[in-house]
Amino acid sequence: MAGHSKWANIKHKKARMDAQRGKVFTKIAREIIVAARQGGGDPEGNARLKAVIQKARENNMPNDNIMRAIQRGTGEIDGANYEEMVYEGYGPGGIAVLMNITTDNRNRTAGEIRHIFSKNGGNLGESGCVNWMFDRKGLIALEVTEADEEQIMMDALESGADDVEVADDVAQVTVAPEDLEQVKVGLIEAGYKVISAEVSMVPQNSIAISDVDTAKKLIKLMDALEDHDDVQDAFANFDIPEEILEQI
Repeated sequence: MAGHSKWANIKHKKARMDAQRGKVFTKIAREIIVAARQGGGDPEGNARLKAVIQKARENNMPNDNIMRAIQRGTGEIDGANYEEMVYEGYGPGGIAVLMNITTDNRNRTAGEIRHIFSKNGGNLGESGCVNWMFDRKGLIALEVTEADEEQIMMDALESGADDVEVADDVAQVTVAPEDLEQVKVGLIEAGYKVISAEVSMVPQNSIAISDVDTAKKLIKLMDALEDHDDVQDAFANFDIPEEILEQI
C-alpha cells in the first residue's frame, strides 16, 4: 500500500490543478450520464448517481452542469451515448496498468490509448492480462495537518475502516467498498476533512522503482493517461521511493 499511497498523493495534488482547469468536470459529467442512464435520474433511488453528484459538488461543479448531465443520461436532452469498459496494459519496467474508460467511440479511444502507451515505453494489453493483480477497495483520503497516525487509525477503525496510512499531509484510509459511505460520514463527524472518497483498484503487490529514468517515464505515462478525457481512472502497481520522487 505504501507505493499506492504516495502515488495517490501525487494524484490528489494533480486533481486540484485539474479542477482549476475544468477538466475534472468533463469526466464527472460522463460518470453522471452513465449513472443516470443505468439507474434513472433520481439520486434517492440511484445510489451510484447520488455518489457521483456528491463528488461533483465536492469539486464545485455548477448545478446546471449536473442537471444537464442527468438529463443527457435519462434521454431528456440529446447527447453522446457513452459506454464503460476496462483497458489493461503494461508500462515501463513491466508495471501493470488498469484503466476505467468511458467513451462514445471505442475504436478512437483504443487507438489513442494504444498510442499513449507506445509513446511512453509501454503497451496496451489484452483483456484480463493485469486485472487479477488488483483488488477492489474503498479509499478515503483525509487532509491531515498534524499527522497523528495513531489517533487517525483509532478514529478510522472505530468508523469501520480496514487500514490507514499517513504520508505527507494526506491520510489514506482503506475500507470495504460497501462501507465507503459509512466510514466517510464517521470520519467527517470525527472532525476530519475528506479530500476524496471513491472505490478504487488497489494493487495486491507493488514493484519498487529504483531507477530515476523509469520513474519519470511511469509518471509521464500515468499523467498522459489521466489527462485523456476518456480515462476516468488509471491504476498501477509501482512504488517510487521518496528519494527517487525527490529527484523527479
